[in-house]
Amino acid sequence: MSGGAGADVAGARGVLTRGTGTGAGGGARVAAWDALRGVAVGLVILRHAWPEVFPGAGVVGVVMFFALSGHLITGLLVDEASATGRVDLKRFWWRRVRRLVPALLAFVAVFVLVTLTIDPLADVGDRATLPRTVAVSLTYTANLPYVGLVGVSPAIYHLWTLATEEQFYLVWPFVVLLAVRARRTVTGLVVAGGVALALTAATVLWFRDAPDAAYPLPTSWLVCFVVGGLARVTQDRWARAATGRVAVVAAAVLLAALSVVDVRGHAATYLVAAPAVSVATVVLVHAGRRHVHLPRWLAPLVALGTVSYAAYLWNYPLTMWLRPELGVWAGPVGAVASVAAATVSWWLVERPVREHGRRRDAAVARR
Repeated sequence: MSGGAGADVAGARGVLTRGTGTGAGGGARVAAWDALRGVAVGLVILRHAWPEVFPGAGVVGVVMFFALSGHLITGLLVDEASATGRVDLKRFWWRRVRRLVPALLAFVAVFVLVTLTIDPLADVGDRATLPRTVAVSLTYTANLPYVGLVGVSPAIYHLWTLATEEQFYLVWPFVVLLAVRARRTVTGLVVAGGVALALTAATVLWFRDAPDAAYPLPTSWLVCFVVGGLARVTQDRWARAATGRVAVVAAAVLLAALSVVDVRGHAATYLVAAPAVSVATVVLVHAGRRHVHLPRWLAPLVALGTVSYAAYLWNYPLTMWLRPELGVWAGPVGAVASVAAATVSWWLVERPVREHGRRRDAAVARR
């Protein structure tokens, strides 16, 4: 759920927006992928602002993020493993930490300050649960059954998605490396997909009497990451029609349709809707992978994708904090406040850390 910096450049067809979503091979930044991030976080924000109008938008947005992560991370891992026969796990994990943890630390610091001073959720005892809330937030355990979302502030319930992503980053490199070394990359990821689907089915079966209880669990969403990964390693085999105009329109229509349908709380949420959204997302990813630039009118969407990680971090708690005072207006006001907070986070926290990391990496490479 991360993005990069954006800039305008002159192109052959006029002024274009240059994106910041890194290409799978670490090359040019892909504006279309930042735009997809913007769509994903925009759907989550819409769900929090107008839940009655967009009941399924949260699920759709989160699954889009998962599929995008699967695609991009698999690309980085496969390229390195194919070129060197190994994956520098220390460097891989350090880069994930460097990208994600600073904004989370800033969020938690403000969360603690707001809770200790204003305490907008005093009626649910936020101060009493603050130590556990901080611990769960910083240890990426919000998605663990009977542990993560027990005895914590309801304003951090959304952090289960970040926990799921971090756990994916821990496990997936080993899966990819094993498949590449066996020279069965596609087969290996297909097997991983089968295992993921089996785990999802087992989770749904276990919670068959209360399907929504499976919602924050990591095993409920594994298929989304694998679909993204498989799409990356098979991208050169896709038929042109699979990323053509008809396919793109069909994928967009599916995402839009599921956003206005309540897809949460059923076994089909995990076994049907999530895989379908993942496939639709990778269709759009493949269709957009050569669109390093986009027209200027899409610049706001690319910009939202740039700050999508922090926007996701801030949107739910801001909406929760504002609700006691603003009621139905908490969602719309929270949406605007989230983008503002995310922009501040990007310029004061994320971007400086990223630039420092790039300079350090470049210095190490020159040695």
